[in-house]
Amino acid sequence: MKALVYTGPKRVKFLDVPDPAPESGEALVEVESVGICGSDMHAFLGHDERRPAPLILGHEAAGTILSGPRKGARVAVNPLVTCSVCEDCVDGRTNLCAARQIISMPPREGAFAGLLRMPEENLLDIPNKLSADRAALTEPIACGWHAINLAEKAMRRPLAASRAVVLGGGAIGLGAALVLAGRGAVDISIAETNEERRKTLRGAGAFNVYDPISDDGPEAGSAQLVIDAFGSRATRKSASALVRSGGVIVHIGLSGAEGGLNVRRMTLQEVTFIGTYTYTALDFRETLAAIVSGGLGPLDWTEIRPLCDGQQAFTDILSGSAATPKIVLRP
Repeated sequence: MKALVYTGPKRVKFLDVPDPAPESGEALVEVESVGICGSDMHAFLGHDERRPAPLILGHEAAGTILSGPRKGARVAVNPLVTCSVCEDCVDGRTNLCAARQIISMPPREGAFAGLLRMPEENLLDIPNKLSADRAALTEPIACGWHAINLAEKAMRRPLAASRAVVLGGGAIGLGAALVLAGRGAVDISIAETNEERRKTLRGAGAFNVYDPISDDGPEAGSAQLVIDAFGSRATRKSASALVRSGGVIVHIGLSGAEGGLNVRRMTLQEVTFIGTYTYTALDFRETLAAIVSGGLGPLDWTEIRPLCDGQQAFTDILSGSAATPKIVLRP
């Protein structure tokens, strides 16, 4: 099969590689659409020791099952493979499974390829009316879905009566904003430094989209909820300043691990900080159902490119010339 293989920092190559061989309980999937995630970019830059070259990246996928009892079914791929028997899995917190594996990280190759092997239970049926391009958005939006679930449990006020600020207008940040809107929030701001992307964000929903470098955004101490969808020293510093007393910061992104968080202010103002990782199996199913029902909008903010042009897609994202929150590749 053909695959886009990460071969070293800032290099991916479109190569012939062996077809994957499904193991017991697994099916072979023909990949039709796969998105480029921020974690793929992190690996592309050589910043993720968990993803050594050579490796097939990509985990935001949808396609058609080619083998087994469900042959021919169109599916969205939940890329998080878990044991199903540990305490966390039994408690429904599958994302915390100590034995978890995610495709695009050894020992599992990713979905920037023509074919992918996956456990049957990780393949969720999608209706014919839903395109594979839209179905591939289930994974990044599920990250926001999970984050908002945790935030709602910690907040003192309902979302409809709260100001929410999302830091970062990529697919995860925009997805979180769409989930917020779908649950009744009306005062939603998105901070995004990319001018072209800001134009796209304004068309995606009734959001206050601003440049955190040059624009006047929400005032300090005014947000009941801050979603850090980028996760750098700078965004953690902004989140610490924006959140009001007794508010909640939810940290999804992890572009850098050090600095920025004002722990003194969080302590004195009783701010709740929640770190979130991916999503549970239930979150993934609920996100897909919301996409199918249209509850998250038309999801028309992607750019579609062929997988063979993957190097240029990565380069464009790196340079900031990609205007949309998500580039989806088609094998």
